Amino acid sequence: MNKILETSRLYLREMTPQDAEVAYILNLDPDVIRYTGDDAFESVGEAKAFLENYSSYKTYGFGRWAVILKETDEYLGWCGLKYTLELDEFDIGYRLMKKFWGKGYATEAAKACLEVGFNQFNMESIVGRAMPENGASIRVLEKIGLSYLENRIENGIEEVIYIKHKL
Repeated sequence: MNKILETSRLYLREMTPQDAEVAYILNLDPDVIRYTGDDAFESVGEAKAFLENYSSYKTYGFGRWAVILKETDEYLGWCGLKYTLELDEFDIGYRLMKKFWGKGYATEAAKACLEVGFNQFNMESIVGRAMPENGASIRVLEKIGLSYLENRIENGIEEVIYIKHKL
């Protein structure tokens, strides 16, 4: 297992096709994907195919990483960095199983990912995106030090964009 980073309660590692079942379950919850613009995977097989073809680690050296609770080795969801070529920007993203909401895990994982982005990958700025009605996600972005930048429409969906620049 390739640990990318560790926090006091979590470790993050690359996602693999072996994560297909938990990735499928994560995206199956309508509350989890309500504010993402994503559709649920149709099957565990579709989730596995997605993970088999996920190329960000090879292309950029980073990506969305599995978030694992150290104490139990449980899969909580994912958190990590993504480069969007069309916008020439790096973003921080996170998605956790509902039973792990409200415990500070998203904030803990996202803060660690920002540090890796700035210090290991020399990113000059990192944005975070959320739908305006997703107050919980916006609070995470604010807690990790991002500031409001602008509202945008991406793929027909309104988003609020937050940003943090490397110090």
